[in-house]
Amino acid sequence: MTTGTSMRTGTWTVLADRTEAAFTVSNFGFREVRGTIPVTLGSVRVDEDGVSGVEAALDLDRIDTGIAKRDLDLRKPGLLSIEAHPVLTFAAGRVEGGHGKWSVEGTLGARGTSCPLTLTASGPEDNGDGTWRVHARGVFDRQAIGVRAPRFMIGRMITIALDAVLTPPG
Repeated sequence: MTTGTSMRTGTWTVLADRTEAAFTVSNFGFREVRGTIPVTLGSVRVDEDGVSGVEAALDLDRIDTGIAKRDLDLRKPGLLSIEAHPVLTFAAGRVEGGHGKWSVEGTLGARGTSCPLTLTASGPEDNGDGTWRVHARGVFDRQAIGVRAPRFMIGRMITIALDAVLTPPG
């Protein structure tokens, strides 16, 4: 998000009530499980050279796949260990690209561990109300954050997609 985007320098803040994080993962090798995780905090730092950092926190305690039993299972220590680690984090200090397409290289934190995650982002789009919208998507291997389950039950690769609305600095 370089100066050509017309985004003001400073820290842009995610509007949690207008931002959604969704995920998909295969189940039993052929079904796709979808779910959402509320975004509680997020920011995008913009300086005179463009975006210099991105941070986000998601509330795993409110994960929702639409099936209460599955959501309870995800809380278990062998899966997301939500009681011990209720927050999923993302932090990036490297953002490259232009013309509405961006590569955001960062670190995904979960279960007391972390793994690299690269997001492909598009935007920002001016919402016309002083806010901006950014879409981002990435794929990571659940084993990299210690989620252990037979592959036929839960696929290894998880796709996460973010639809974020940002408010300008001060």
